[in-house]
Amino acid sequence: MERHDERLTYGRTCVYNLNYHIVWGTKYRNKVLTEQIEKDLKSLMYQIAEEKGFAIEHLEIGLDDHVHLLVSAPPKLSVTTIVSCLKGTSAFRLFRMHPELKSFYWKKEDRHLWSPSYYVESIGASNQQAVAKYINDQRKKEASHDKD
Repeated sequence: MERHDERLTYGRTCVYNLNYHIVWGTKYRNKVLTEQIEKDLKSLMYQIAEEKGFAIEHLEIGLDDHVHLLVSAPPKLSVTTIVSCLKGTSAFRLFRMHPELKSFYWKKEDRHLWSPSYYVESIGASNQQAVAKYINDQRKKEASHDKD
């Protein structure tokens, strides 16, 4: 098989181009992602993706503490698995790295950093660049809305 399309990933038994735009926010919409926590979160997200076998093509944290991702994944990983890994593992590791986060959540046990819901949209090859630009522009868009 000729490998001429850079967007395609070639596995042992399949060729694929699966991309998802995923968004979620903090529980109770708490504004807890300070500059250092945000930096650590971004680093953790890339680590988790590498550990689990998918790629984060674009990542930005909006001013409203929403996480915006463009994820490329093999067909063996469901979106639910990807989101569960990212949300669960990142929250666990962030609570360990930044114990001060616990003070924002009233429960002593079983604290959750992220809202239980999320948004996901599958992205075709033609829309991938548009979604990447949208994710990269999150801070600018939210900052301009605050000025209005």
